[in-house]
Amino acid sequence: MSHPYAPARWPAATSTVLLWGLAAASVVFWGLRLSAPSDLLAPPVMVAGQAVAPDPVVLSRLLGGVPTEAAVTVVPEASSRFVLLGVVADGDNQGAALIAVDGKAARPFRVGGKLGEGYVLQSVTTRAATLGASVDSAPAFTLQLPVRPLALPGAPR
Repeated sequence: MSHPYAPARWPAATSTVLLWGLAAASVVFWGLRLSAPSDLLAPPVMVAGQAVAPDPVVLSRLLGGVPTEAAVTVVPEASSRFVLLGVVADGDNQGAALIAVDGKAARPFRVGGKLGEGYVLQSVTTRAATLGASVDSAPAFTLQLPVRPLALPGAPR
């Protein structure tokens, strides 16, 4: 006898294969997950009845507060305020130096010229300038011209 209506077998077979595939994938995932070493640290052990007091400084920083501690004013070293960009010197240690003061545009200063608060250009050499409190006082520090790498012929600039 033949049945007038025979249901198709492929939907049942496809869904069975998909379910078995998901089950196999789940077993593989959890097997790998459980066999891997744990990188996590154990939570800290707390003794019952111990209350942990929060650090108010850390808590205020966490909530966006600014510390009320006195701000320490950093005074830059005097030699870091000056940048030597060029020197014009002659045999008698006279001449001029192109110096940028406090990050401003560079200006030329002659030997004996005042550079700012308490500094005078004492002398210049072919690659350096010496600064001090006055022309006759002991040098406070010496500025050096930066060393530039040699350009090789045919090398890109």
